[in-house]
Amino acid sequence: MNDVQPLVRTEAETKTLEVPGARLHYEVRGAGPLLLMIPGGPADAGALTAVAAALADRYTVVTYDQRGLSRSTLTGPPADTGVAVFADDAHRLLAALGGGPAHVLGNSGGALTALALAARHPGQVRSLIVHEPPLPELLPDRDRWRAAFQDVHDTYREHGAGAAMGKFITTVDGENAAPPAMPDPSQMPPEALEMMGRIQGNLDFFLSHVLLPVLRFTPDLDALRAARVPVAVGVGAASGDGVPALSSRVLADRLGVEPLAFPGDHQGLALDAAACADIIHAELVRAVPA
Repeated sequence: MNDVQPLVRTEAETKTLEVPGARLHYEVRGAGPLLLMIPGGPADAGALTAVAAALADRYTVVTYDQRGLSRSTLTGPPADTGVAVFADDAHRLLAALGGGPAHVLGNSGGALTALALAARHPGQVRSLIVHEPPLPELLPDRDRWRAAFQDVHDTYREHGAGAAMGKFITTVDGENAAPPAMPDPSQMPPEALEMMGRIQGNLDFFLSHVLLPVLRFTPDLDALRAARVPVAVGVGAASGDGVPALSSRVLADRLGVEPLAFPGDHQGLALDAAACADIIHAELVRAVPA
């Protein structure tokens, strides 16, 4: 007798969820245990599409745009938005999805949302992977980083988003990092071009209302330890001396775990999706054996 295999949704099913002050856009693909993947700003769910698709044969993968970014539109006036608000959105999204606790992966700023979610609502989180969370408040020279990100914000106010994002990328990747390779738009698939356009549209909200509040976040390490949620802290093998890599190593040390090596740098999940998917799957199986 042949085994009946579950139907795997290879194409994303797009849905929306009303939350206080916003309408969240989210996408569901695949079949299996629930895996919520949270992108960092100013990007959106599109940054995780490739790795989500690579995991859809093993998990029901949910990705979404965080509020105020891309297709998750605000239903009120723009306001400064910190990690607690983003974590409440993730909590409401998981509640709407049902199906018990979820594996959660957060990338960059989305990793901060994931850390707050696990600390505040541990019953919703089966295991947690945070890939390069930028946590300058954990660093010994945090005043230096506060000044650097304040300079990014001030540059935006005085000279616009383009100049500010140049400084932001240097601060995130580290001064000694190689400049990011600029793709040829003529060689990019339509969905990648669409995402780039959405990200451009996110810059004003991100630089005005998200950058500084989010980077003042300090994770509740005592709550995370008490929750006993398995936590893995991912660091790109090619990441340099920017805030995400530095603070990820500090976070792993504070939590008493070894950093989980990923290929590439801060953009590794998007640029080497197949290899990253295998690492994510192996870690989730290790953290929560069947």
